[in-house]
Amino acid sequence: MRFYRYTIALLCAFLFVGNVCEGSVPPPNDSTSSHASKRKLLKANRRMAARIDSLEQALEEMEARMEMADTMDVEAYEMYIENEDKIGAGLTEDDYSTEVTDSLMQLWFKNRTNNAAENEYDMDEVHFTSNVSDATYLKRLEAMNSFITLPYNETVRNYIILYSEKMPSKMSNIMGLSTYYFPIFEEVFNKYNMPDELKYMAVIESALNPVAVSRAGAKGMWQFMYNTAKIYGLTINSYVDERLDPYKSADAAARYLRDAYGVFGDWNLAISSYNCGAGNVNKAIKRSGSRDFWSIYNYLPRETRGYVPAFVGAMYAFKYSKEHGLKPAANILPSAVDTFSINKMVHFRQISEVAGIPMETLREMNPQYIRDIIPGNEKTYILRLPFKYSNDFLEHEDSIYNYKTAQMFGPATLQNTGKSTSTYTPRSSGKSSGSNKIYYKVKKGDSLGKIAARYHVTINQIKNWNGLRSNTIQSGKTLVIYSRGGGGGSKSKSSGGYTYYTVRKGDTLSGIAAKYRGVTANDIKKANGLRSNNIQAGKKLKIPKK
Repeated sequence: MRFYRYTIALLCAFLFVGNVCEGSVPPPNDSTSSHASKRKLLKANRRMAARIDSLEQALEEMEARMEMADTMDVEAYEMYIENEDKIGAGLTEDDYSTEVTDSLMQLWFKNRTNNAAENEYDMDEVHFTSNVSDATYLKRLEAMNSFITLPYNETVRNYIILYSEKMPSKMSNIMGLSTYYFPIFEEVFNKYNMPDELKYMAVIESALNPVAVSRAGAKGMWQFMYNTAKIYGLTINSYVDERLDPYKSADAAARYLRDAYGVFGDWNLAISSYNCGAGNVNKAIKRSGSRDFWSIYNYLPRETRGYVPAFVGAMYAFKYSKEHGLKPAANILPSAVDTFSINKMVHFRQISEVAGIPMETLREMNPQYIRDIIPGNEKTYILRLPFKYSNDFLEHEDSIYNYKTAQMFGPATLQNTGKSTSTYTPRSSGKSSGSNKIYYKVKKGDSLGKIAARYHVTINQIKNWNGLRSNTIQSGKTLVIYSRGGGGGSKSKSSGGYTYYTVRKGDTLSGIAAKYRGVTANDIKKANGLRSNNIQAGKKLKIPKK
């Protein structure tokens, strides 16, 4: 920031010299015009002061935006570090077995094939057109009589068209799933006396995919990060991840939103905080001087700005699906479900092979059991089954628990039962092969998180390398860091005036641009001669350095 302050000082000096050159300062020994020149000088000084104030204001806004960007970058990278070696809530290489691998492959497959939350459009750049007029959209939004205020402007219109016209197959699938999941959410929100319109947030978060996993490691239909999930009482251990439980994750989401509404007193702000955190919404309020969503819009993280408009767009598409020719896909989930309390350790294969209930059904109804095992010997857990299989389970229950127990639960499987993974230990806390030893001198304002993000290592690694017992570091201290070799390994390499990025499945131009400060989707398109926003996995893109 010193550079920007120095720039401001130079601009101020330039303005002052400019005023002098314009004749603001009276010539010497000119007594007849001294009074007029003094007025002219005062006027010029006021003009210069106004320009300086304007520049100072611009600088403060720039600093605020850069600070927010830094914060989001660090938080995003720390979330990635926390989850990069986690598969199924914390498995390590030693945990793998044939059964574990089968379960994880099934989870991976579901996530890759059913996650329709992402779309091919860059919503910062695209501007959709529709045969539906603004007057009609406004009339329809008013007729929805929503408890939550539904704003309307060009941005909201863009998202309304996206959800109602631009992805009919995805919306058909989501609407089909909603016939099963929405009643669950409505019951939860009614329990807390909250607007049931909040159920549409799950459409934005995960496209109603109960096993959705974001790049940052957020999981489930309501996309909870690990620490937030623990705060709101969701169990995450070697066998269970309740972020994937549609019932419990919805309950946690309702409590989070209730708390957020208690802080902000506005549902649009509460919804925004669900996406980027209450801290970032508070910063945006402070910097804008307003508590109105559209007033703080430009101060929110870029990913969050479209969240409320997307929420309105999804709600509109559901309410006016017939008008837009949208029909729900056939729902394969059952209309009636029974729940059973499980107090013993049981494997889905025991249930399937003894009672004849398909493994796929067990997994669909109980996605929170990430190893196909219910660890009921630790505490009581719930098993959900379609009503048509209830008698089959009850008739064979005693036999189920005794079936092939030695085969289903070997020592390697049992040793981690019930162990919490709340304290994550990296796969290797020592230096990695081929790493570079770096000596870093701590600067004022540094934190372990910032330093870790800069060198693409974990906070725990820095602490281990330097014998630190806490996250507190003092300015001037020299730290030893074994760098992984720069920003992103084979994913992103620098050369000349560009950084080269290898596209991964699910990437979008706007998502890639967000990884690089100052770069837009259009910059990437121009640098690579792209005519559309479509990009293929494996393609290398040139990212211009800013």
